[in-house]
Amino acid sequence: MGTFEWTETEYATNLPDLSRRCSTGTGARRWDGFTKRCRTMQPDFSIYDNCREFERQLSVYTGAPHVVVVDNNCNGLFLAMRYFIATGTILEGDEIRIPSHTYVGVPYAIKAARLRPVFEPSPEYLTGEYRLGRLPLWDSALRFTSGMYRPGQVQGLSFTGPFKHMKVQKGGAILTDSKAIADWIRRSRFSGRGEMSYHDDVFTHPEGYNMYLPAMLATMGAQMMTGVALHNPDLTLKYPDLSLPHHTAFNQ
Repeated sequence: MGTFEWTETEYATNLPDLSRRCSTGTGARRWDGFTKRCRTMQPDFSIYDNCREFERQLSVYTGAPHVVVVDNNCNGLFLAMRYFIATGTILEGDEIRIPSHTYVGVPYAIKAARLRPVFEPSPEYLTGEYRLGRLPLWDSALRFTSGMYRPGQVQGLSFTGPFKHMKVQKGGAILTDSKAIADWIRRSRFSGRGEMSYHDDVFTHPEGYNMYLPAMLATMGAQMMTGVALHNPDLTLKYPDLSLPHHTAFNQ
């Protein structure tokens, strides 16, 4: 997909190991070309500039006015839920209804946000995206296509794992048309910091987490966007039934 056509095994390893294994032949040429483009784009791998460029491209592609990249989709959903709690849209302890067959990280993110996951019966195969309860929040991990943004909603994208259309190895993004939501999540993802040295910052933001996307992965994503297809079909993946009683993390 796009610029880089690596195998599932390559995506599952970390970047230093990928660099080592791509030391000869075609792999070496791909890796060398990628790192040269990274240096051209931003020599010091700035967290701020590289993430902004990836966000800009995602905004154009999806149609979302504001995009915030994060280290994975579930953390993006978590930050969005914390925003809705902070602004009084929901209260801690409220139910969030989700399909019984979904990625396990989603109910864990709901619990981490101090909310309560409630499972609704669903097919074992999940396709595209689904809404989290009554929130204007969507898990769009299995959707990535141009113009996909839903006005007035918040959507979480996933670039993690070997099956996604954008195989950035690890990462995600929040799509929104609310500047307030984007600004809140942008600062929350980066330990409550603004995009500056913490020596120069003033800390008034109520929450901060280490959930930003590393600059090298942001650069990788921006480069892959140059070859992404205009339209991609929704993905369909099989997930376990998390409502079964032996999954005691969610059913007690």
